[in-house]
Amino acid sequence: MTLLQRLQLGGLIISDGGTGTFLQDNGLEPGGCPEEFNSSNPELVKKMAGEYFRAGSDMVLTNTFGANIFMQKKYGYGEKVQEFNRLAARHAVSQASRGHIVAGSVGPTGEFLEPLGQVSESGMYEAFAQQVSALEEGGASAICVETMTAIEEASLAVKAAREHTNLPVIGTMVFDKGPRGFFTMMGVTPERAVKELQNAGAHVVGTNCGNGISNMIEIARLMRESTDGFLAVHSNAGIPILKGGRVVYPESPEFMAERFKQLADLGINILGGCCGTGPNHIRALATAVGR
Repeated sequence: MTLLQRLQLGGLIISDGGTGTFLQDNGLEPGGCPEEFNSSNPELVKKMAGEYFRAGSDMVLTNTFGANIFMQKKYGYGEKVQEFNRLAARHAVSQASRGHIVAGSVGPTGEFLEPLGQVSESGMYEAFAQQVSALEEGGASAICVETMTAIEEASLAVKAAREHTNLPVIGTMVFDKGPRGFFTMMGVTPERAVKELQNAGAHVVGTNCGNGISNMIEIARLMRESTDGFLAVHSNAGIPILKGGRVVYPESPEFMAERFKQLADLGINILGGCCGTGPNHIRALATAVGR
């Protein structure tokens, strides 16, 4: 059953937790390239997907957040983009059982479009097209465009996924709360994000990352008031703090579980974690919604 078929049947799809957090807890050094682990440490990438599925995830994201040509060139792996994406999808698929969904993670390029930056629309579009095509080849059953701040970049990624794959597409953006409400770093409101991501072709829209699940509830309300379409929320475990020389995310599985339930009650269709969350958070989410 496809992601869209699952959504149309109703009920909540539980997603996974943080990818970077899991890899950092299991040997990824600060400043290291997470996507390179698809090649050098495949068993760990498979273990991550397997642990999330066993914790209760219906859907896991691939280890490809930065697997685009612009980001990989900075690490010295520009020629490995397609390989990393294909491998990441295969690793996650290898852990999936019947009914499980593997969504190809597509993060920002780290670049600005002209005239603010040096990258043309066609250049950025081609980078996303290269990535999503390789994810589909590797066996991904959906695409998740995530952690976007510029609506122009997010829309290009969604369009590339719609035009270069046959997969359902999720599009999520990151909002911070200021004196005038919620905006992305580039000035996009949740209401505008819903409209423009849907116009670009996203089957599911929503928000991820951010600075804690309480803010996600507010953003989710704004988005739900803007659409009766499918919505996704992947929440951070709060704002990280330095404790004993370690970066710690303060929101525990128990703290988030109650608020995950509130998000489910708001009619969010796909619900999971982002930075700072792990399998225990997903287990708590699953329990909170009665799985």
